[in-house]
Amino acid sequence: MATTTLERSFWQALPKPRARTGFWSWVTTVDHKRIGILYFWTALAFFLIGGVEALLIRLQLARPEQDLVAPDLFNQLFTMHATTMIFLAIMPLTAAFFNYFIPLLVGARDVAFPKLNALSYWMFLAGGIFLNSSWVLGGPSDAGWFGYPNYSLSEFNPGLGVDFWIIGLLLAGIGTLVSGFNFIVTILNMRAPGMSLMRMPMFAWATLVTSFLIVFSFPVITVALLLLLFDRVFGTVFFDVFSGADLTLYHHLFWVFGHPEVYIIVLPAMGIVSEVLPVFSRKPLFGYSVMVFSTMLIGFVGFGVWSHHLFTVGMGPVVNTIFSLATMIIAVPTGIKMFNWIGTLFGGRLRFTAAMLYSLGFLALFLIGGLTGVMLSAAPSNTQIHHTYFVVGHFHYVMIGGALFSLMSALHYWGPKMFGRMLDERLGKVAFWTLFVGFNLTFFPMNILGVMGMPRRIYTYSAGMGWDGLNATSTLGALIMAVSILITLYNLVTSLRNGERAPADPWDGRTLEWAIPSPAPEYNFARLPNVSSRDELWVRKHPQLAEGAAVAASAESDGPAEPIAMPGGSYMPLLVSLGLFIAGYGLLYSMPVFVGGIVLSLLGLIGWGFEGDNMRIIQPGGEQ
Repeated sequence: MATTTLERSFWQALPKPRARTGFWSWVTTVDHKRIGILYFWTALAFFLIGGVEALLIRLQLARPEQDLVAPDLFNQLFTMHATTMIFLAIMPLTAAFFNYFIPLLVGARDVAFPKLNALSYWMFLAGGIFLNSSWVLGGPSDAGWFGYPNYSLSEFNPGLGVDFWIIGLLLAGIGTLVSGFNFIVTILNMRAPGMSLMRMPMFAWATLVTSFLIVFSFPVITVALLLLLFDRVFGTVFFDVFSGADLTLYHHLFWVFGHPEVYIIVLPAMGIVSEVLPVFSRKPLFGYSVMVFSTMLIGFVGFGVWSHHLFTVGMGPVVNTIFSLATMIIAVPTGIKMFNWIGTLFGGRLRFTAAMLYSLGFLALFLIGGLTGVMLSAAPSNTQIHHTYFVVGHFHYVMIGGALFSLMSALHYWGPKMFGRMLDERLGKVAFWTLFVGFNLTFFPMNILGVMGMPRRIYTYSAGMGWDGLNATSTLGALIMAVSILITLYNLVTSLRNGERAPADPWDGRTLEWAIPSPAPEYNFARLPNVSSRDELWVRKHPQLAEGAAVAASAESDGPAEPIAMPGGSYMPLLVSLGLFIAGYGLLYSMPVFVGGIVLSLLGLIGWGFEGDNMRIIQPGGEQ
């Protein structure tokens, strides 16, 4: 007991982070809004890296028999582009909006575990830096973003590129997994008084289902990566066919994660669109309850379709039929959502803002991605086009047409709340049309190329194949997309410096985040709201269109603005992440460094447990 007391007093006696502004205030922050902003800028940087890799791929394929990029470098670009875009760009950009807006949407002051939230960001950053450091430490993985053995085994892929890829994904995956637990607890336990589950905004529902997908799928990819790492580093034989291993074990483990991963990316996109369309249609979301249950059904069925990625490995007609039917079934709740969005638009007084245009673009492009997905769900046709550019076109219509367009919509819709400045609507619309045209020029030709027989993952092709014109068109589209992204970046940077100051509610919003100033104060709500309606803020602003008595009673029942206790900063999440980051390099280069990194991480965990919450008392509207 005396020893424990001594340890506790030692940790509590350490200097506490006190900075409220400047560099160290961001390094030690546990404020969910600041962490969301850190996610946003970091993921944006990785998105630009992934975009440059994509442009190099398209320039190489613009004409037949080019040698702009060597075969090995092409494989590295292909691997790193996909890995970066999925794990370091699209998912973290989504996490940026999770972090900033979920507590605001559910009427909470913070997430359930603030320091765990900070750990999720630092682990993501550690994984991203570790993964990309392979470019200057011998070269990154060239085994594909899926990392299939035998491509990724040390006998066939010597060097450290694949090891960097594995460890980088493991580090980033820890951050994703802990954030999944954090958002589940936040949404289930920290909703404002009166906010039942069926009164939650759709983006909160999408986040909840996505978080469950993360919690159940990421351990599977963690196991697959660890088995592969053990084969490479410690000489085990989990994937050695000469020792009796079955390589499809890795395939199944990867896609049990890999297909729910599609919905981890797409469901938040659907949630964003479900928030944007009602606001700019000036009417409630059509069929809210059906939208909720279709979201849950997509999450549930999404775990039963993974083997449609394996129709060509010889599973047999019965297994192929089962997974083909399951893949077709999952199109049903997705189609229901599409009709609900159209029902929301129908009869509305539409405002074609930049955010609205991006959401409408999502509807059109995701529909094409879904229809090509149904074509791929049939095992016989899938067998014919499985290894062709048709799959590349389909995948990008889902992931970019879905995720990227929805994230651009979220940036224009929620950007004023995040940054306190209005984005330029004219530039936003120019960027939308440029991206929409460039996107279709880039990826629709890939569907045609696939039907014409162009294999994916090839670095060049012969001049007589008839693919020249479509590949040149695709590369032109990629360059137009790059121009659109540059316009958006210019709009963002100039608006943050000189843009009009954002009011609390610039769009006549329907949900709680628009009830507080822009940007949101540290404590979010001076008084925790008492919720009596699904569109609480809109009903309060327009009581004549709702049950006025209930709304008035709800508004009067909000609590007083009393002093608020908020958690202070902490160095410990950074320390834990730094220790694991160092241990990753140690595992590849020096066992003492590995041990030192693990010790540093353990010290961070011990300090985490003993340092306390470092709570601060804030007076809303007054001095902190």
